[in-house]
Amino acid sequence: MTDQDQQQDQQQDQQPEERYDLVIVGAGSGNSIVDERFADQRVLLVDDGEHFGGTCLNAGCIPTKMLVHVADVAAGTRDAAALGIRASVDAVDWPAIRARVFGRIDAISEGGREWRESGMANVTLLRESVGFESPGVLVTASGQRIAADRIVLAAGSRPRPLQAVYAPDPDIHDSDSIMRIDELPASLLIVGGGYVAAEFAHVFSHLGVHVTQVARSAHLLGNLDQDVSTRFTTLARTQWDVITDCEVEEIERDGDVLRSRLASGHLVETEAVLVALGRVPNTDTLAVRNAGYDVHEDGRVVVDDRQRVLAGGEPVPGVFALGDISADHQLKHVANHQARVVQHNLLHPDELIGGAPGPVPQAVFSRPQIGSFGLTEAEAREAGPVVTIEQPYSSTAWGWALEDTTSFCKLVVDPRDGGTLLGAHIIGSDAAALIQPLLTAASLGQRVTGLARAQYWPHPAVTEVVENALLAAESAVADWARENGAGLAPAGADRP
Repeated sequence: MTDQDQQQDQQQDQQPEERYDLVIVGAGSGNSIVDERFADQRVLLVDDGEHFGGTCLNAGCIPTKMLVHVADVAAGTRDAAALGIRASVDAVDWPAIRARVFGRIDAISEGGREWRESGMANVTLLRESVGFESPGVLVTASGQRIAADRIVLAAGSRPRPLQAVYAPDPDIHDSDSIMRIDELPASLLIVGGGYVAAEFAHVFSHLGVHVTQVARSAHLLGNLDQDVSTRFTTLARTQWDVITDCEVEEIERDGDVLRSRLASGHLVETEAVLVALGRVPNTDTLAVRNAGYDVHEDGRVVVDDRQRVLAGGEPVPGVFALGDISADHQLKHVANHQARVVQHNLLHPDELIGGAPGPVPQAVFSRPQIGSFGLTEAEAREAGPVVTIEQPYSSTAWGWALEDTTSFCKLVVDPRDGGTLLGAHIIGSDAAALIQPLLTAASLGQRVTGLARAQYWPHPAVTEVVENALLAAESAVADWARENGAGLAPAGADRP
């Protein structure tokens, strides 16, 4: 029998294709695409997660922040003595905390699943994994073949595994499982130095768990501006044990404890381990290479600025990707924006849109909180002239009220033509909210010069730290212009 005959026989043995107008793989931000405007299309929504609705809802942004708030309340008792109040946490009712979080989360997840199963007659929900057989053809785990005119890849990501020697153990968790544990361990080793690790270290340490965090870099949150990263690492060491410049090589069970051997030779014994090393895109589970799509070295699907998937460097007609499976930033607000772009482009194929609305902000909900966007000082200095401002919270009345001597707002500014805000980095109370007016200014191309003076700033609110930073930046830009014989553009002039 020839190869052609064998191929024909295999094709005959295959199940016939079930054809749809649109297939969306992933029900996180991808779930928001289909509304009544797609009523004339046959749509398949695929989601094989244990809980419907994607990472953010079930194991990411939302439940973690609900836990962070609880930890913030508990941590506040530790700082109360400086304000003249003696307070302590008498007990932590973890089952009640967990029930509050997931009583809300699971109800939303279940409601979303029920809506997608029965809310729109033209939408079918498939709770099964799929992978590409060939371009435009997917195969389910049970062998069903699915073909579509248009496909959206929104399958998200999964926790990055630990590259160490260890056997599966019910007390070794990742960020997807740790929040649903039955009871708090007495001690916890957290492996990782990024924002996921930093947030969980805050949560569990302030709920009474003895936390040890191990990071391979010299500072925690090493991707942030160095001043912020250094300050956060210093403050973290006052709240939980931190070991930097080190990796975990082996974990073994020894009775009731897990013994983690570090590259330094030290042993850390804890009741539980949390692996929090970030996330990897689910491109491999989708077998996207079978479709011939381009893939970055880190596993992300390659897309253009209109979210179209590329193959051989060219956009594939009707195939889009969004969120963690393709994005430079694994952030929900990025995925949501990209979902809106994809939705528009599906509805208006002759009027495609694209592009980011401005710098991408990120927030770390640890203790202290961090809000950041744009270039770090080091990155900016590689590109051209820079002035920086580091404005302490303690320069404001609200900072005095907080007895805050460690928090600050840092601005990174190109001093030419009135000062372009290249980046902003805030560490301290409400940093995730404080970053927004600076982000708005940068996104709209507003100059630093005149920005603080063009509006009122409530006194004595914490926003005054941003006002003072902008005023200081305006002065620094003017000084630079005088020293370099440069003029200033009118306040609010468009970015070059």
